[in-house]
Amino acid sequence: MSTAVFFHAHPDDEALLTAGTMAMLAHEGHRVVLVVATAGERGLAELPHGDELGRARMDELRVSAAALGCARVVRLGYGDSGLAIDGGVAEDRPDDAFIDADLEEAAQRLADVLKEEAADLITIYDPAGGYGHPDHVQVYRVGTRAAEIAGTPVVLEATVNRDLLLKGVRLAARFYPSLDVRSFERAYSPGEAITHRVNVRRFARAKRAAMAAHGTQTTGGDGDRTLGAMLKIPYPLYRMVFGTEWYVRRGLPPGTRLRHPFDNP
Repeated sequence: MSTAVFFHAHPDDEALLTAGTMAMLAHEGHRVVLVVATAGERGLAELPHGDELGRARMDELRVSAAALGCARVVRLGYGDSGLAIDGGVAEDRPDDAFIDADLEEAAQRLADVLKEEAADLITIYDPAGGYGHPDHVQVYRVGTRAAEIAGTPVVLEATVNRDLLLKGVRLAARFYPSLDVRSFERAYSPGEAITHRVNVRRFARAKRAAMAAHGTQTTGGDGDRTLGAMLKIPYPLYRMVFGTEWYVRRGLPPGTRLRHPFDNP
């Protein structure tokens, strides 16, 4: 069997983007390793920013990882960079913020894990970092370089099909006119760029359990957050909506449509 390393910026990112794939691979007998760059100690939550929130979110991450069948959880040890109101880099970020980490040093930390695990595959994010969070963009940069250093043969960019996302957002905007549709027009990846469409409906309960593990991220601010709203979706609809996970593997022929992370054209 093979080893897959899933590299994420903060606790809960794994539940949103790759949980079904992780559960599937673990079920198939592959070794699944979850690596996070930060503890997410500056995330929006009812707990104040800092070590207490970071410890709580790492505890949640371990519960999520157990639900998905992960063999190991690793934290690289960088500070959560936070997010400015305009979606850019926060000015009050900590000195050890992941976004400010030296690229080669951070990539080497991750490469050490890849080498130790003899990883066959690593997942990162797309170049835009999905919706543009600075730490997510840094995951792309660091993960790409780490794979080069370690010689990891398969690099998959975890993403969302933008075409389908925009259809859903435009429909939702009919009921919520304040929804900013334009903010999604450059998010994630267009359908034509996606190379892997992984059916994870069989593992929807594990994915839902992973989301539910991150209780600190279901509330905060003005009320329910995205994660909290997702968990309120009735299970049959949840299974349909979140039953596919998408990835981009660079260098494959245009129009490639694969169904498993380890598939090749």
